[in-house]
Parts: sequence; C-alpha cells; structure tokens
Amino acid sequence: MIYMDNVKGNSLIKIPWFNLAVFFLITILAYWIDLRGTGFAHLFAPITGVGDAVGGLDRLLLGAAIGIAVVADMHAILILSKRYQVVLIWIELLIIFLSFFYSFGLDYGFIQKKIGFMITQGAVTTLYISAISISIAFVLALIGAIAKLSSNTFAIAIANFYTSFFRGLPLLVQVYLLYLGLPQMGWVIDAIPAGVIALSLCYGAYMTEIFRAGITSIDRGQWEAARGLALNNFQTMRLIILPQAMRVIIPPTGNQFIAMLKDSSLVSVLGVWELMFLARTQGQTQFKHFEMLITAALIYWVLSMGLEMIQSRIERKFKKVH
Repeated sequence: MIYMDNVKGNSLIKIPWFNLAVFFLITILAYWIDLRGTGFAHLFAPITGVGDAVGGLDRLLLGAAIGIAVVADMHAILILSKRYQVVLIWIELLIIFLSFFYSFGLDYGFIQKKIGFMITQGAVTTLYISAISISIAFVLALIGAIAKLSSNTFAIAIANFYTSFFRGLPLLVQVYLLYLGLPQMGWVIDAIPAGVIALSLCYGAYMTEIFRAGITSIDRGQWEAARGLALNNFQTMRLIILPQAMRVIIPPTGNQFIAMLKDSSLVSVLGVWELMFLARTQGQTQFKHFEMLITAALIYWVLSMGLEMIQSRIERKFKKVH
C-alpha cells in the first residue's frame, strides 16, 4: 500500500519503456563521460578493482551497471514516504556532486588549513555587508513604492527615475561610480560603505517593484474601510495594508537577499576582505586557486540554504497570522 500510494505521482516509473529509456540514457551518458577522460573507472576502482586503463567494453559494462543502479534506485526510493524520498534524493545528488569535485584531485589539506579563515573573515564580512544593504534597500523600496503609488507628480517622477537608473546600470559600474566618482566631488568614501550604498541602491530599485506589486495586490476596499475608521494614510499603511501585503512581498524579497549575498562578491574589486576576495587571494602563493574557489562556492551555498530556511519560516509565520 505504501508503495502504491507513493507511486501515484510517479506513474511514469512503472512504465517499462520509461525504465528502458532511463537505463540506456544513463548507460550512454556514463560511457561518454568516462570516454572523455573524467574517469568513472577511477572513481569506482576501489569497488570494481578495475584500474584507469580500461577498454571500451569495460566502460560500456560499467555504464550499464550504473544505469541498472539508477533504475533500481528510482524504484527503491518510491517505497519511502514523500518526505523521505526528497531527503534521500538530496543525499544522493550531494554524493554525486562531491564525487565530481573529488575527481579534480584537490589539495584537501590546504582547504582544511584555510577554511576557518574563509568563514570567520570572508563569510562574516559577506553577511555583514549583505545584512546592512538589504535593510537599507528595504526602506528605499518601501519609500519608492509609496512614491510610485502616490498622486504627487514629483514623487512619481523621482521614483521612476530611481528605479530606471539603478536597474539599468550593471551593479559593478555602480560600485565603481560611487567609490571613484564621489571623491571627485570631495566626498572620500571607504570601500565597505561604497559597496553597501551600491548594493542598497541597486536592490532597493528592484525591490521597489516588489513592494509596489504587494501593496496593489490588496483590495481597494481595505483602504475604504480604513477611511471609515478615521485612519490616516500612514496608519492605514502600517496597520492594515503592509501586514497583508507582506505575504506577497516576503518570498521575492527573500530571493533578492540571497541574490545580494552572491552579488556582494563584486565589492571584492574594492579590496574588501569578503568571501570572494579571500578566495582569489589565499591560494595565490601556492597556486591553489581552484581549491579556494570551490571552498567559497560551498560556503555561499551553505549560507544560501540557511537564508532559504529563514525565509520559509517567515513565510509560514505570516500565513498563520493572516
């Protein structure tokens, strides 16, 4: 019964031709990858006892074994409940992902020596810059959205110019313009403040449209009811409109924060010791660039997953409240 219940949404897997198609596809793919020199034979050598120097038939048999294993794995996963299916698929994909990195022959001792500094200095600085920037961008977006929805022509024009300009220029150009341009006007600014301002202005422009969409999603009757309660515009926005609009605003705003976390790497061009800057510089003396780039990539991924979990908790909170 458990198998039949779980297989309802995966009925294709029960069809023989689908299983055959998956088997042949995986077999050919595994054979082609190994033929290109990636070395499945090398990865599976401890298990199969077959060395790197394998012939075409050995590669084909190894590919067929992988194809059979994949098809059998698909059916085995269906025995579990849906929640455990997702967890198991995640684990398997992670193993494949790490096996891909294992084939690069990385210096793991060097990574172990540097990863602590990458986290305590690089990741902390990245989060620090991103957190301040998203907070400022949140305020700018709210002001911009209200200005666009107002009846004031000057406010509408300024808000439209702001969103058009900062969404139209590449973020890297904005970083350079602020860091190198403001001193031309007599305002010398450090690297971190310049990066924070650039990120805030850029993402504030994008988030302005998110806030505008969230506010306009609330029925006009809510505004009329607020007027009937003698609430002014500020009270209406704070007590009635925004709490409801947050259900629409939170998901894309969370995505923007995750995107900002990665775009903060552009601040490294100013010499800020954030994650990407350290990834580029720590491996230079021993030519371990790839080790540091992969380490930075995994740290970014872990940070992004953490933010995704926080975002999902906030979304559930607003769904319960409203």
